[in-house]
Amino acid sequence: MEKILIILIIIAIGLWIISFFLKDPYKQLREDMDQLFMQQLEEIYHIKKKLKVLEEELLINDIDFTLPLSQVRPLTAEKSSVHEIIKNQVWSLAQQGIPLNQIAEQASLSVHETEAILAEFNEKSQ
Repeated sequence: MEKILIILIIIAIGLWIISFFLKDPYKQLREDMDQLFMQQLEEIYHIKKKLKVLEEELLINDIDFTLPLSQVRPLTAEKSSVHEIIKNQVWSLAQQGIPLNQIAEQASLSVHETEAILAEFNEKSQ
């Protein structure tokens, strides 16, 4: 019994020493995953950077630089915060017969802003 125990201990020590010299089978997989993760982070950074530039361009395009400064009227909070796309969405939802409070909720506007947008569309259509 003692011989078997000694042999098992020797085998265990031998396998433990051999394990230091064997190549790690998951090392390449870990390196590939790290590289993929770094590529994704880089792509996300570039996308966010491009998105920021586009948002800045959209904000700049809303201002008319051709008018002299004396003719530029300050925008009301209502007009500056509501984009044309949202106004069109409000109008199309109203045409579908959706209740006013639900339209305001979907467009992330107050009920008053939604009513003002609908009144504006009604004035344009008349």
